[in-house]
Amino acid sequence: MQTLVVVGTQWGDEGKGKITDFLAQRSDLVVRYQGGNNAGHTIVLDGVKYALHTIPSGILSENITNVLANGMVINPKGLLDELKKLEGRTYQIKISDRAHIIMPYHMAFDAIRESKLKDKIGTTKKGIGPAYTDKAERSGIRMGELINKALFKEKLTEILEHKNSLAKLYGEPLFDFDEIYQTYSEYAKQLSPFVCNTSKLINEAIEQKKKVLFEGAQGTLLCLDHGTYPFVTSSSPTAASVPLNTGVAPWLIHGAIGVTKAYTTRVGEGPLPTELFDEKAHYIREKGHEYGTTTGRARRVGWLDLVLIKHAKRSGGLSGLAVTLLDVLSGLDELKVCVAYKLNGETIDEVPGLIDDFKACEPVYQTLKGWQEDIQ
Repeated sequence: MQTLVVVGTQWGDEGKGKITDFLAQRSDLVVRYQGGNNAGHTIVLDGVKYALHTIPSGILSENITNVLANGMVINPKGLLDELKKLEGRTYQIKISDRAHIIMPYHMAFDAIRESKLKDKIGTTKKGIGPAYTDKAERSGIRMGELINKALFKEKLTEILEHKNSLAKLYGEPLFDFDEIYQTYSEYAKQLSPFVCNTSKLINEAIEQKKKVLFEGAQGTLLCLDHGTYPFVTSSSPTAASVPLNTGVAPWLIHGAIGVTKAYTTRVGEGPLPTELFDEKAHYIREKGHEYGTTTGRARRVGWLDLVLIKHAKRSGGLSGLAVTLLDVLSGLDELKVCVAYKLNGETIDEVPGLIDDFKACEPVYQTLKGWQEDIQ
């Protein structure tokens, strides 16, 4: 396949970084198409561990062009901090002039809103949701505007008037124009050489028969449209969202690899039908190092849920599946796999649209014999 998408089939953390890095070696472009630095991919190369939050996984190969597409929201400081960790390495990176910028007020309001919610979303407080809110509200600042000094000054002046009125309502400190303007102008100076029309870049690469890999963050069940709403992220990580988030025609996407763990994990709040609370959960968590790349939080652990995988296949159009971390299950005498749910006495094979119904779902298991051999 000339163009291929890597997408998570669960709630993220499925090991996409490893699969993406493997496939990236056969690609000319690696394109990150949504999300921000709330995501995390961990890659170990030559004994060195790299925790990537914004940059595509192809950054560790000097011959690959890495693209941050228009569907992303970008924290300039976070991006520059990641690039600093790559000092000494040769890399190629391009940033969409249409990607939205995460500002200090986005992070502040993210934390404020989460603190006031009765049912916590479990946000990383990185400002992702508020940045996408401003994008939808047409009051966001895009990368092309950030690197245009006069335009950035004009937009920031107008926006801060509104944001400071909200800060007053919440009883929070006001945002200082001069501090933000000077700081972000310096970021703009450092990032401007990488900014371009990435839709044009990607389409030209496809026309030239180059191989393009599209890398998603999080997983299908965190999709704003097809996930376990409202316990979701603020964009769509599915393969179906790639055309919109990159400016590439749908028929130019040739396939999508869904990545799934041999069990299920989730960070943050929301239903997890197969969740384990006994010593098996501890065993899997410790053996699989199930702690968030971005937050360090312990991940919740459950048995493999095939209802979720089928949902991901249907809503995202998967053409293949990559199963990771099967070796973590070595040493367990018995394994369970969820093949359906019981809801109000009825057996169903789909993820309910209403979160209360999903919370009420009980897993229907098939039990399998475990193994003791080390298959790492």
